[in-house]
Amino acid sequence: MNTILLLEDDPILSKEIVNFLMGNHFVCDCVYDGGLVKSQLKLKHYDCVILDINVPGMNGIEVCKQIRNDNKNTPILMLTAYGEIENKITAFKNGADDYLVKPFFFEEFLLRIKALLRRKEKPQHVENVYQVADLIINFDNKEVIRGGGEIKLSPKEFKLLALLARANGRVLSKNQIADELWDYHIETNQNTIEVYINFLRNKIDKDVVNKLIHTKVGYGYYLKDETL
Repeated sequence: MNTILLLEDDPILSKEIVNFLMGNHFVCDCVYDGGLVKSQLKLKHYDCVILDINVPGMNGIEVCKQIRNDNKNTPILMLTAYGEIENKITAFKNGADDYLVKPFFFEEFLLRIKALLRRKEKPQHVENVYQVADLIINFDNKEVIRGGGEIKLSPKEFKLLALLARANGRVLSKNQIADELWDYHIETNQNTIEVYINFLRNKIDKDVVNKLIHTKVGYGYYLKDETL
């Protein structure tokens, strides 16, 4: 039997959902506060998570984001009264797999859950992707996205960004970068690397508060979300 975790603070609706799912051969646990979801996920494996948005404690969007940071595969269905397109976009950007607006038909609700579970069971192509904060780097198609917008990089800029990303937060010295990207040791003209770092900063970090490309004075450069 598939197990489902439900975040829903309306006691009448939550009871109806639990009873409906149990009647359709699911095991369903319910929590009423967003802050309890993470602890519940540590206690038990769930095949699907269903989240309301407007709940006590942590709201459903933040819960969704937190789950997705820890777990890339568990299907997440948003079940909420918020039906505006902006709400849906926000939910999908934060890792939701599907979105159903209240009031809803239980028959459709069941179909959505079954579709998510089928999708999970299918072997999926895993893209060679790295993400830090809202920056997404697809190493396969050389695509870079930040805040939902595509960033155009030259081949050398992309190679530098990819090198920083694959370091996973570690500091890379100018010599290390030079050895990887220029195929020879730049000693007399290391400001070339500074120039390319500035190129990247102007494209990746320009006009955003959360800067991701950092300098450790005397050591080198690194890519990291320092708000965490």
